[in-house]
Amino acid sequence: MDQIFSKIEEKSVLSKEEVVKLLSVDTTSAEFYRLLYLARKYSEETFANRGYVFAQIGINAEPCSVNCKFCSMAAGHYVLPNRWQKNADEVIEGVKQLVLDRADDIFLMTTADYPVEKFIEIGKAVRPHIPAEIRLVSNIGDIDQPTARRLKEAGFTGAYHIVRMRESVDTQAPVEQRVRTLDAIRDAGLELYYCVEPIGPEHSYEEIAEEIFRAKDYRVEAMAAMRRTPVEGTPLCAYGAISTPELCKIAAVTLLAVRPTRSMNVHEVTEMSLLAGVNQLYAEAGANPRDVDDNTENNRGFNTAALRKMLENSGYTFQ
Repeated sequence: MDQIFSKIEEKSVLSKEEVVKLLSVDTTSAEFYRLLYLARKYSEETFANRGYVFAQIGINAEPCSVNCKFCSMAAGHYVLPNRWQKNADEVIEGVKQLVLDRADDIFLMTTADYPVEKFIEIGKAVRPHIPAEIRLVSNIGDIDQPTARRLKEAGFTGAYHIVRMRESVDTQAPVEQRVRTLDAIRDAGLELYYCVEPIGPEHSYEEIAEEIFRAKDYRVEAMAAMRRTPVEGTPLCAYGAISTPELCKIAAVTLLAVRPTRSMNVHEVTEMSLLAGVNQLYAEAGANPRDVDDNTENNRGFNTAALRKMLENSGYTFQ
């Protein structure tokens, strides 16, 4: 472990085997706290203690055919109380509020079946209400490269997309299809936002390391790690959740292995994880796959003011 920690301090590239060893560190050990120190040091040096609050609006609450076993909106076990779509005017009003609330990046999220044409039109309607310095990011289903280019033409600057933990086993999305979308996003010149998620107690450190290295291969600038939220009524709820220290450790290892240049996020929000070099948090509104309330701002979702305060309390500053 001393050799691995020395490699981190020297900014040397970590092997997958070394990442697995770091993920295996006991969260009650001295090595755990050394790991947190190195992650926080990386954050201070690379991010210059700059904090970010990204904000996401879920613009539809409808059954999704991809049937993720952890999602509240899967068609096979839809648990939200209502079904709806926000129209363009509603999305614009939400975006205007996020701009007033000083969100750094604004995300628009849909289920995988939401019509792409409709999403692009909403993006075009929304973009004029967002200052040029604020990024607009899509979080939608799988797309091809022409569609990715159209998203960019509509004013989107980036896209959130990942290969989820046990993709095609706990979801009905083929891994190859997800990878094609990742390539399309990159090749279209959109910024790729990546996250190792949703991590549950049943996932091995080798599985987690696999997704860490996928993100590393795409050279993402904004990285994240997320634990799975047990949603009542979903098939994976019975597995429970990993502990907060475990999430904190995974976030630290992910940061040090991927070495993003702009930000590191942890989800859902835990103050402990800010010890691991996390400098970015998410505010959420509308539908949320981890919530049983179809307006997550009334339940699980944080607002931007609360998150800014949390980051400031941890030593981060805002421009």
